[in-house]
Amino acid sequence: MGLFDFLSGSGGSVKKLVAKANNKDSQSVDRWKALEQLRDEGSDEALGGLLRRFSFVYDKTIEDEQEKQWVHDTLVGMGEKIIPAIEKNVLGADSISWQLKVLAHVAEHEKAWGVLEKVIAANNNEYVRDPSKKIQLITFVGEEFHDPRAARALGQYLEDMDETVRFNTVEALLAQKDEEAAREPLLKLLIDEKEESRRIKIRILDGFAEVGWNTHGYKGQVEKVCEAIGRGHSIDGKGRIRKAGAK
Repeated sequence: MGLFDFLSGSGGSVKKLVAKANNKDSQSVDRWKALEQLRDEGSDEALGGLLRRFSFVYDKTIEDEQEKQWVHDTLVGMGEKIIPAIEKNVLGADSISWQLKVLAHVAEHEKAWGVLEKVIAANNNEYVRDPSKKIQLITFVGEEFHDPRAARALGQYLEDMDETVRFNTVEALLAQKDEEAAREPLLKLLIDEKEESRRIKIRILDGFAEVGWNTHGYKGQVEKVCEAIGRGHSIDGKGRIRKAGAK
């Protein structure tokens, strides 16, 4: 390997650049240089190295945010050619919120779903010690990817062992506003005596009041929940939940 090859980041030096770019104990200026060289190198390995920058938090918050935003903008500027690298990264990474933001910018709807479907399959509702990745995934899908397939796929997380996962799933399903996919699963969770989370039940009641979905088939059971919660929710003549004081 010649001097030019080393300076340009090709060959084995890419690994060195990736290591420098993702060393949280280094000075920010040193990471910047390595990140810029990885951008210029542009290989699959270099793209993977850029994506890895999202995986850790630098102790200086402002500089950490600036580096990540630069990587985000750089990757977005590369367009859809980075989709395979994003897919590989999000399947293995512990933190994926930034990567999903990039995906939203570079992938058209069907290609984005192709990636999300795989990530959802790899992160089902089974117990994990740290559910933060699932929460990031659920939040992104709920807010950024409105699709009946996504809404149906989110339903499994209503049975997750982690209460925060379930709560975020409720939020995501309400954000999707897909009544066919979400109404009945949410009502079943609301009336489930095994669901002990008061905040989840309150959020479902408030959410139904906000989106206007009815309680047909569950009205009597929902009325009992409203009474038990004691927050003044009621059901009108059309079977819709009303918040206290609502007209």
